[in-house]
Amino acid sequence: MKRLLVLPLVVFMMHAWGQKTTPEHLYDMGGKIDFFTLSESGVLLVAGGGGLAGIHPGAEKPHFVFTEYGKVKEEELEFVPASPYVIVNQGSLLTSKKTVIDLVTGKVLFATEDNGWRNIAQAKVFLPQNKLVVIGNRSKKEDYLLATGIYDLATGKQDGFASLDPKAGKVRMGNSVPQSSGEPFLSGDRVLVPTTKSMVCANFKNGEIVWTADLDKISWMSADKTGREIYGFEERPNGDTRIHKISNTGELLWKKERKIKGKISRFEILPQGLAIVSDVDNSGKSGIAKLVVGNSESKIAFLDAATGEDLWEKAPKTKGYVQHFYILEDGILFGIYSGGINKISFDGTTLFKKPLKTGENIHTMARTPQGVIYITDTDANIIDLSTGESVWNNPIKYKKARGVVSTYDKDHGRYLISTGDEVLAIDEKDGGVSTLAKIEFKEKEVPGQIVVRDGGILLAADQNLCMLDFEGKEKFHGYYKSPGQGGFLKATYGVLAVASMAMSSAAAYQGGRYGTYAGSNQLNSYGEQMKAYQEGFANIASVSFTAMNKRFKATSATENAQFILTALDAGIGLVKINKDTGKAEKEIVLKDKKPEYKVDDWGGYLYYKSGNGEVSAFKL
Repeated sequence: MKRLLVLPLVVFMMHAWGQKTTPEHLYDMGGKIDFFTLSESGVLLVAGGGGLAGIHPGAEKPHFVFTEYGKVKEEELEFVPASPYVIVNQGSLLTSKKTVIDLVTGKVLFATEDNGWRNIAQAKVFLPQNKLVVIGNRSKKEDYLLATGIYDLATGKQDGFASLDPKAGKVRMGNSVPQSSGEPFLSGDRVLVPTTKSMVCANFKNGEIVWTADLDKISWMSADKTGREIYGFEERPNGDTRIHKISNTGELLWKKERKIKGKISRFEILPQGLAIVSDVDNSGKSGIAKLVVGNSESKIAFLDAATGEDLWEKAPKTKGYVQHFYILEDGILFGIYSGGINKISFDGTTLFKKPLKTGENIHTMARTPQGVIYITDTDANIIDLSTGESVWNNPIKYKKARGVVSTYDKDHGRYLISTGDEVLAIDEKDGGVSTLAKIEFKEKEVPGQIVVRDGGILLAADQNLCMLDFEGKEKFHGYYKSPGQGGFLKATYGVLAVASMAMSSAAAYQGGRYGTYAGSNQLNSYGEQMKAYQEGFANIASVSFTAMNKRFKATSATENAQFILTALDAGIGLVKINKDTGKAEKEIVLKDKKPEYKVDDWGGYLYYKSGNGEVSAFKL
């Protein structure tokens, strides 16, 4: 293992306010850095010739350096959403290696070779169980047996093991040896594994095969809350999906599989039936093939859970891809990316008098005291959830926006929408609309965020920061020229919220195929989505999840400041701007025309690649 050195601090002289800024820490990573990224857990992950290292905010040195695989490439890392885990994948199909690392503790929880595996076909983390299920072939001394192992990720210890080959030890011919065909499913002390020959259910506590079912080539699975009814999804080469249903005893519960057009993006098991959204993609197809596939659009189906038959005589037309999909008390509300909102009851009755026409790209759908507000690229409105009719006299129309961001001004009872060229104020009671302010950001930028603060309304972009008072009058507008446009690796404003963005995307990821976190397909009010998501951390008994929960409940370290990359007198660097006064408070010179850096707004650190194998950490 290469020795990791923490070098003395280097002083960077600053030209303004008589300050000088020094990095808190400077890390020699032991080899060329190929990439570095900030994880959801707050750990900076650095990979390259020196292996893979993790750095806690404010740490004197990395708390782990993983060198067992040598150089680690970015494409070899698989981050498990909403968790502190990363899976390192290396090797070929026949000798694949996987290692699971807890980024918070730095512990290696699982390694292929350390646990007697020759190769791993599947490695899936199950939350909130906090278990790792691996499927693969054992080492040569075990005749490359296809097996499964279950590992407790709180401790890294093996919870159980089972062979998946009912004919293990017997003579086989040709391709009769089963192989993994899809993702496993964990239920209590049993694991279900789809193989190329059958579905195998094993008790991993005693290692016995409980049953096998005549079901092959399943890609992934889901189950009801009891675990007694299991749905297997077979993703076909033509892009379609077949759904099979079996019991927890291996009995086929549907006489025939259910054929679904497209790839399933949402699957909800409800008391009234099965709600399914599938996406049909005919891009790249032409002629007869395109006619067979149909339009590129989402399809919505509602099936009888007992039989798999359609419960709706006529499925609602989408004419586009489903962008929003919410389960309500009396039915399903959905919004289409190309424009349009509709609602249908669980018995197939259309609840809106007619589909609501909207502009393209529905940025926001949220509950309000008056109804549901929607905001698109060209219009906004509040609609009655029962009828779909406008609560306001007319929808708010505006020309196609260059970039839409919105917020709720509670104290003034209004919604604020930035279209990129102006800020609109919409009275929440009657829908009265007015132009609060015109916007003119330099470098053709548009606000990437609008926030109501105690002192006014903040509009922020990469190079511009503007504060309006509550009447729309400009209090300050700071512009900091970007240090050249060609090949410049500047971070977007969103990097200051990288963790929350990552969490949101992870939530969307889990809200579909990989389970449902609290509120994933529920229509929430402004701000409720993140709260529901954060509460999920508290449900897992683990030191690392406790640390993640504490991190995201804390106030952002950059709540009152924005960092802008610009050309300073002493070189390219970041300037720290107070969000309430617009005044510059600090400069950090990065001495690089094309700096690579990450900002941790919760931990309050800037990480800068200050050399081929060097990272500098600045306290913000």
